[in-house]
Amino acid sequence: MDHLTQKEQSKLFVNNMTESAIKIGLLLVLLFWTYDIVRPFVIPVLWGAIIAVALMPVTQKLERMLKGRRGLAATVLTLVGIILLITPVVVVSGSIFEGVTRTLEVLQSGEVKIPGPTQKVADIPIIGDKLFEIWSLVSTNLEKAILHFLPEIRHAASAMAGVIGSSLATLVMFIVSLAIAGGFMAHADACTKAVQTVAVRAVGPNAQAWSTLTAATIRSVLLGVVGVAFIQSMLVGSAMFVFGVPAAGIITFAVLILGIAQLPALIVVLPVIAYVFSTQETISATIFTIWVVLAGLSDNFLKPMLMGRGVDVPMPVILIGAIGGMLTAGIIGLFLGAVILAIWYEIFINWLQSDRREQAALAPEDMPTSSETLD
Repeated sequence: MDHLTQKEQSKLFVNNMTESAIKIGLLLVLLFWTYDIVRPFVIPVLWGAIIAVALMPVTQKLERMLKGRRGLAATVLTLVGIILLITPVVVVSGSIFEGVTRTLEVLQSGEVKIPGPTQKVADIPIIGDKLFEIWSLVSTNLEKAILHFLPEIRHAASAMAGVIGSSLATLVMFIVSLAIAGGFMAHADACTKAVQTVAVRAVGPNAQAWSTLTAATIRSVLLGVVGVAFIQSMLVGSAMFVFGVPAAGIITFAVLILGIAQLPALIVVLPVIAYVFSTQETISATIFTIWVVLAGLSDNFLKPMLMGRGVDVPMPVILIGAIGGMLTAGIIGLFLGAVILAIWYEIFINWLQSDRREQAALAPEDMPTSSETLD
């Protein structure tokens, strides 16, 4: 009898395991297919959420100005953001197209006159002889030089076309993200409630505080990284325009990108200083140098002032998360990395304090009574 019962239990266990394995397998297949379907929308939705969180204070101010019409406020901000994205692209594209057209006209007319190299070029260590040879060929016989370097030219053109295509795809992605952010901002209360409900159901009551921490961290990173990069680029760019440096707009944009990427602006600034000293008077060049060097180093004191404001997390934690996240996942990692490290910091602090809270809760029970003390 016991043998039959054991056999039936074993058979029932195998049947249950098989059924559970089939259900889990079907669930994994469903999750895999679902992820494949939503994968193209993951990055735009993440960017939309980040933009919505960052612009929510502005939306609320604009909502009060528009007498409580949040949908209109969100729409206005979305349209302004799209215009600010498209306008520089149109201006730069027009400038590039005009430059390429002009270059082609000059090449076709045969009016290209390239000065030959001097002996100083040949005296450059390692690369001097090769550079002198190439430069001489270009200056004396441009057509032969183009034919000689045609494979390299084709490769460079192909790479540039790839960069342009990637930039256009990124632009479209950000336009879609802005539209999604507009929807999030218009229905902010419902979205916040839904996110908090899911978060509390998934990880417990601490999730509500973490959602607030997430929003504050995103705004802190936006202010401390993107905001500082914008201020720094404006300071450097103003010097470029005041002193009439060629391509001042492109240099300003390069400083902005370097600032967001957490790279020193002096990478761009130092060659410009050398150019200014070679083309302008010493006094003007010295004033320019002091201006742009101070602007290039301004992030060293602006970040401690702005990074971490409004967040009960140390600034180094947010900065390490932002830089590490960017190295891992690109620009969006600036925000994701900072949020993840901020949450881990809160978990770690709660874990450290949990033992103290338990001791504080047990202390009154463990304290001896007055009679016990007398005994």
